[in-house]
Amino acid sequence: MGEASGIWSEVEVAGHACQVFEPARPSEHGFTVLYLHCNRGAKLAGYPAFTREFDRHGLRVIEPMSGQSWWTDRAWPTFDPSITAEAYARGPVMDYIAERWSARPPQIALLGVSMGGQGALRMAYKYPQVFPTVAAISPAIDFQKRIEEGVDPGLDAMYRDAEDGRQDTATLHIHPLNWPRNQFFCCDPTDYRWHESADRLRMKLWSLGVPFDCDLETEAGGHSFEYAEHMAPRAIGFLAERLERERLRI
Repeated sequence: MGEASGIWSEVEVAGHACQVFEPARPSEHGFTVLYLHCNRGAKLAGYPAFTREFDRHGLRVIEPMSGQSWWTDRAWPTFDPSITAEAYARGPVMDYIAERWSARPPQIALLGVSMGGQGALRMAYKYPQVFPTVAAISPAIDFQKRIEEGVDPGLDAMYRDAEDGRQDTATLHIHPLNWPRNQFFCCDPTDYRWHESADRLRMKLWSLGVPFDCDLETEAGGHSFEYAEHMAPRAIGFLAERLERERLRI
């Protein structure tokens, strides 16, 4: 396959930088991906596998830059003293998507990697009518581990202790009667830090009878962007297929 011909650029939304991708041939149905970045803040423009898949499926993308916010609804002044990362994504960023591309739920899917993967799942579980379609690669679900280890100043500032953090993890936001209709998550089995919590999420969804797709068996580099790029076709293909399913459902 040839290189993608879509274009990445940078815009400012409510005082914060966002990366934006315009595919060569955008979906005629306005399908858009809101991507939540990882803890390293690595910009997707630097990872060709993602760009190729967005271009292939005609998906517009916006990637807000929030630093090490963990995409929570807790105040973290290093990001912004007046709005949380979650509220920023749900508010100004969604408004920008509507204004620029005339896209509104359910035309918008969530996608995230690592820190952003757990953030995408948590937002979808909290607001399934806004985000009925979500995919997460290597989601760092049980982030309270980083509080226990004292290795994340941002989380330490946002939560009183590890238990306070655990109560706000994606798994504890699942509602047995109100969940995103389309969800996919994956984690490399050699990802020693995060695979266990992804498997725990799988078991909880299964026990509640909540439909989901997941891949917790594929090995492709552990917790790394090598793995993320390997899984990009699966995750982004899932989003494209389910966005179309949502369109036909209306």
